[in-house]
Amino acid sequence: MKFTGLLSILMLVQQPTNQDVLTLIDQDQPIMTIDREELVFPLPDTPLMDLHHLDILTAELSQQVYMEPRNAYLDEHGNIQPEKLGYQLDKSAFHTLYQSYFYGKGAKTLTVPKRPIYPEVDSELLSRIRQQAIGYYVTYFNSYNASRTNNIRKSSEAINNYVLFPGESFSFNEVVGQRTKQRGYLPAPIIVRGELSEGIGGGICQVSSTLFNAVDRAGLKIVKRYSHSKRVPYVPPGRDATVSWYGPDFVFMNIYKHPILIRSKVIGGSVAILIYTSDDVNVEHTQVPSIYQ
Repeated sequence: MKFTGLLSILMLVQQPTNQDVLTLIDQDQPIMTIDREELVFPLPDTPLMDLHHLDILTAELSQQVYMEPRNAYLDEHGNIQPEKLGYQLDKSAFHTLYQSYFYGKGAKTLTVPKRPIYPEVDSELLSRIRQQAIGYYVTYFNSYNASRTNNIRKSSEAINNYVLFPGESFSFNEVVGQRTKQRGYLPAPIIVRGELSEGIGGGICQVSSTLFNAVDRAGLKIVKRYSHSKRVPYVPPGRDATVSWYGPDFVFMNIYKHPILIRSKVIGGSVAILIYTSDDVNVEHTQVPSIYQ
């Protein structure tokens, strides 16, 4: 009889009641409802919070309300598009609000507490570092090769508008990311051990090589750079920078006291990369041969 009575009490405790619902609001819209009994240990007369389930709830809520910040950037016409704030869950504030609800009585509606995430590059910074072009390079390719053109265009877009701060290093592999079919890269000719073969992402080495010559001309520090095992036609001999996801990378460092801006664009059968920074930077340019030389 005692066991049956205790079981009845536990079932009563676990039974959800609409009067105890917590409604969470974000951007003036309800995004989640929680019953007090969902996060309580089923002990009679002793409301204990289930911290493990609260952690799970917090993780789910964090994913729902997270908004990534967006840096200011230059559009295709060279106009500055302003930055956008990001947001993340203020976990400490949320736990405080939740405890107030949990140990209180009745239903409650709470606005999810969030903290702003500020973008690294705002319009003011961008306007300062677009003033002086300190390096540039242009290479050419056969735009009728659709797969290779696609790969060149995608990798060019990946590095476009990238801002590198003083003392930071730029890794081509890290910025562009892994070249896969899922990310839109296509099979195209690549050079492996001196021989031509087919591989996903073929053509991106033209972008890394164009970037290498632009940053070298800008006087930036080259940290890692490897040449192909066979001469490539789009840059002079010894002026290429081969990259591979599981192999070579092209890395350089910003040695100046101001950030630099990378602008990369594919126009027809050419890829053009320019390096910009503040007018306050004094640059010692490196002589870089063009493809015609």
